[in-house]
Amino acid sequence: MHFMGVPAALIAAISTAPAWAQTENVADPHAGHGQMTADPALGKASQDEAHHAGMDHGALAAPAPVMPAEPGGTAVVEGGDVMDHGDMKMQGGSAPPEARDPHAYAGADDSAMGPRQLHLSDQRRFGSVYVDRLERVRVDDDEYATIYDAQAWFGRQYDRLVLKAEGEYARGEVREARTELLWGHAVASYWDTQLGVRYDSGEGPDRTWLALGLQGLAPYWFELDATAYVGESGRTALRLEAEYELLITQRLVLQPRAEVNFYGKDDEERSVGSGLSDAVAGLRLRYEITRQLAPYVGVEWADVFGQTRDLAEEAGGSSSETRWVAGLRFWF
Repeated sequence: MHFMGVPAALIAAISTAPAWAQTENVADPHAGHGQMTADPALGKASQDEAHHAGMDHGALAAPAPVMPAEPGGTAVVEGGDVMDHGDMKMQGGSAPPEARDPHAYAGADDSAMGPRQLHLSDQRRFGSVYVDRLERVRVDDDEYATIYDAQAWFGRQYDRLVLKAEGEYARGEVREARTELLWGHAVASYWDTQLGVRYDSGEGPDRTWLALGLQGLAPYWFELDATAYVGESGRTALRLEAEYELLITQRLVLQPRAEVNFYGKDDEERSVGSGLSDAVAGLRLRYEITRQLAPYVGVEWADVFGQTRDLAEEAGGSSSETRWVAGLRFWF
């Protein structure tokens, strides 16, 4: 009987041949491990022993353990070999002399670039003039006065020279003026301490004070200025000023402002009494043409207290008044 052209006797002979005979001519992948054949008569344990017996283990050796060493010292390997770590470069320490300046231009020699152009704000000196109030005020039925309140500074972010000036000009003369020359030093974010001198001029004798103050921006954006003074003949004073800016629109701003003054002793020559001497509170509505220029109108209430009130009444002056103001606020 033929199966697809192949004699049936040949197919039967192939199917009954032992398995080891079929693989006789196949390349043995373990030929390099010795003369080993797969004998069905051997058990699995005997085959494993024969497999390992044909392998040469003489060329294999376990890595020698390395003994720990002190930093910068040597490590001893079992068997007597020594590993020297003295020449190994460890991270840290001073940079080598030829190291590149990290602030220089990458991959280039910046010595030919000239002076470095990039400076941080605390490495340069700046200056500014800020006129908070330059206004015209009606003080009597037929009398007007000009009031100024300005501040200028020059220096760096942490240390600067500050000039403050505030006064009133009427009837062709300066009726009252306060000028302070201070050294400001930043002690926290938005806060400066100020130390210097204050000079009072105008009606009455001039006075000189030693000034120590704190100026800055309090939480909720209140601008505060508090200064204590020590003058001649044991005179002392304290001045507190606060401002706040309420944005009605991006250009229309309402600014409440208050100022109070305290004195430690009477100074009749300048019509000043001890304790709470005077207080001023006002509202100003300004329109910012630019951030640097803003005209405004407002109203202000001024009053005197205690011994200062008595001295004002003796001189024939008024103890309290309401004043309408119009002015200009600018800075550069």
